[in-house]
Amino acid sequence: MTETSSDQQSSTKPLWSGRFSTAPDAAMMRFSTSLPVDARLWHYDITGSIAHVRMLATQGILPQADAEQIQNGLEQIAADIDRGWLTFVDAPDEDIHSFVERNLTERIGSVAGKLHTARSRNDQVALDVRLYLKDALLQAQQEVRDLQKVLLARAEEHLTTILPGYTHLQRAQPVLLAHHLLAYVQMLQRDAERLAQNFVRADVLPLGAAALAGTTFPIDRHLVASQLGFSQVSENSMDTVADRDHLLESTFTLSLVMLHLSRLAEEMVMWSAPEFGFVTLDDRFSTGSSIMPQKKNPDSMELVRGKSARVVGDLTHLITLVKSLPLTYNRDLQEDKEPLFDAFDTAISALQITRGVMETATFHVKVMHAASSGGFSTATDVADYLVRRGLPFREAHEVVGKVVQVCESDNKQLEDLALYEWQTIDERFDSRVLDCVKVEDSVGARDSYGGTSPSRVREQLDKARKLIEEPRA
Repeated sequence: MTETSSDQQSSTKPLWSGRFSTAPDAAMMRFSTSLPVDARLWHYDITGSIAHVRMLATQGILPQADAEQIQNGLEQIAADIDRGWLTFVDAPDEDIHSFVERNLTERIGSVAGKLHTARSRNDQVALDVRLYLKDALLQAQQEVRDLQKVLLARAEEHLTTILPGYTHLQRAQPVLLAHHLLAYVQMLQRDAERLAQNFVRADVLPLGAAALAGTTFPIDRHLVASQLGFSQVSENSMDTVADRDHLLESTFTLSLVMLHLSRLAEEMVMWSAPEFGFVTLDDRFSTGSSIMPQKKNPDSMELVRGKSARVVGDLTHLITLVKSLPLTYNRDLQEDKEPLFDAFDTAISALQITRGVMETATFHVKVMHAASSGGFSTATDVADYLVRRGLPFREAHEVVGKVVQVCESDNKQLEDLALYEWQTIDERFDSRVLDCVKVEDSVGARDSYGGTSPSRVREQLDKARKLIEEPRA
């Protein structure tokens, strides 16, 4: 269809220009445009528009011929964007909705204006974001699963590797490296569950709420929900337009993901330092120094640690944005997409980098074992031994504290003491105490449910494997 000059003129006007006698100030247009940010929603905007126009035709609101013309035009726009023939560079539009409608008008003429029947940009952008969010949540959940699988595989490699467990960053008790890695599998499992819950609350169709009060046209919202794959339809049009809970809670979940990755990153940074020497990061995930040729820096993990602050900042941005906004739509909400996109982009890339680091890292088993034998890490086992001999725990705790004092003054470890030295400190010690101070026995003795003994860690591995292999919610 050939476009008339009036069509060409109207296609470049703001969608709301009819009420105004003058064009917007150029600075105001630059200030208010969101196209550089929301252009990435183009696929969702066009998908939602096609579902909407199909419904309008089914309901008899639009003639079938008009609906088919609009749909064909939308499909051509999508194909041209995909091929790179149509770009957003220097586009005069204030948002992705205006961009699509202008291009549609340029292609098929004034019939394009019928597309916006029975909807508002308020429910349109809500739809675009929910469609994006559903895909992003599934991708984030898959990335979490992929990292869990790597951690699980590394744990299976190290079922006999012992290292110190820490409290207050002081050596506390020996644990299996597999047990340590599985702790992060559990953290990520909670993250995966939260992402699945976020998906359920994002999976609600907002289209049909219109500006805020619904529409006078006989639309079928459930038909649109079915076409777009939504399991629910929103119940209250005012809440629908104003609601950003699904963005907030999804970004909160991503903040937790990043906090968990940051904790792992911190340990990998520390463990790679010569003072620990527990791990060496692969060259592919390390960088060097511009002045010190000997340096091999764990920059990948430092950046993961640092980018956690960025995602927390995105969450703070959204919380502050929504705070005190009256119902329903306010232009403030235009600012919700940039932190949302940034949170997902950052978290997904951090998950991918962490997976690569953990998959290729070299753990130094002998160094870990040597460290676990020092620092009196089996002192609690000695106290437990005395309790089994009938001493109250507090008395046993005091006795072992004296043993540690003696060792420190003589520059010895618990395993260096001969039996007579034990009995010199307290005559209630017998030869069985010599087995208590071996780190292998200490680890093996912690056989309570969820503990670090090899048998319990194998249980955890089996359960974690089943959890990860379960289909996503």
